[in-house]
Amino acid sequence: MRKLSPLELMEKLVSFPTVSRDSNLPLVDWVEEYLTGHGITCHRHYREDNEQAALFAHVGPEVEGGVILSGHTDVVPVDGQPWASDPFTVVERDGRYYGRGTCDMKGFDALALWALVEAKEAGVKRPLQIALSYDEEVGCTGAPPMIQAMQGPLPKASAVIVGEPSMMKAVTGHKGGIGIATHVVGFEVHSSLMHTGVNAIMEAAKLIDWANQVNAEEMAKDPDEMAAMFEPPWTLGHVGTIEGGTANNITAKDCHFIMGYRVVPSQTKEYWRDRYLEKVREVEAEMKKVHPDARIDVDMRFDVPGLKPEDDGEAEALVRRITGDNATHVVSYGTEAGQFQEVGYSSVICGPGSIEQAHQPDEYISKDQFEAGHQFMRDLIAVLRQG
Repeated sequence: MRKLSPLELMEKLVSFPTVSRDSNLPLVDWVEEYLTGHGITCHRHYREDNEQAALFAHVGPEVEGGVILSGHTDVVPVDGQPWASDPFTVVERDGRYYGRGTCDMKGFDALALWALVEAKEAGVKRPLQIALSYDEEVGCTGAPPMIQAMQGPLPKASAVIVGEPSMMKAVTGHKGGIGIATHVVGFEVHSSLMHTGVNAIMEAAKLIDWANQVNAEEMAKDPDEMAAMFEPPWTLGHVGTIEGGTANNITAKDCHFIMGYRVVPSQTKEYWRDRYLEKVREVEAEMKKVHPDARIDVDMRFDVPGLKPEDDGEAEALVRRITGDNATHVVSYGTEAGQFQEVGYSSVICGPGSIEQAHQPDEYISKDQFEAGHQFMRDLIAVLRQG
């Protein structure tokens, strides 16, 4: 099978519209066929419904202590975004490669696939592995079962490089995150008699406005030393979508939203979960005074651990050795790096492109950044050849 260049690999990966609501299996099928064609054995882990799959593979000696290149296969939707070209076709203009996922993060995935094939041919003394997850964009829910599935089929690696866009800087910390699915159940009456009913939307608004108030309180505080590293330097509550109600003249019976928190490492996710649930029960108690059937149901939708800076971290040292970057970098978005770290892997984030381009219409990665990522992979292979 012909070896593809990093750009050709990115073009192929972007051509698969792997929005999280849709299956990623066509992409996984193609990646497995490509790697198998180069003599690389692949392993899969399927989501329970068999509509999504993670893929992981290993090259080099069958020993522990290798390096994992970790990325996700899903992308965010393009619905309603004003794109100047087809989002699922890589288009080059003005020194940039445009397309959904070029930055977040099929550009890195393409570079990792290129590196895996090159490492096999180079005969590296230290193993290189690739791990491609699903459902990252809906709360990093696909990485933990993938990581668990990797134990056994692959010799355990000792360092993980997560290729989220970081402008090829060594990012050693990120916020944790939780998402609490909230279903407010009201009691329907005609809106002219709303005092006898419970409007689920208006009750949900109390919880959302409470989050606004708490955000303002956190913003006004002087951040501690750890929080001060982040932008913004406080824990942030956020609701991105909301739906409910049936008609303008009926008090809404149902309202659904997810309350999300991005938590600074000096605070715990459990603290913010419990604080929100306390407010939920307060609002619910007032609802029940109007009608006993009114209630609020909650469900933990995702729980992403933060990435904590490591003392003498192996992954960090490796990336700094290759990039020459010795500055301190942290980010406010979440990744699977904290999930790898939580089960004993040294983890760092380093990938091409800027997070400012992720999820945007006309998402792009600059040619310079893509080439910087390519050079990083060449240098990584050189290090792995030395053992």
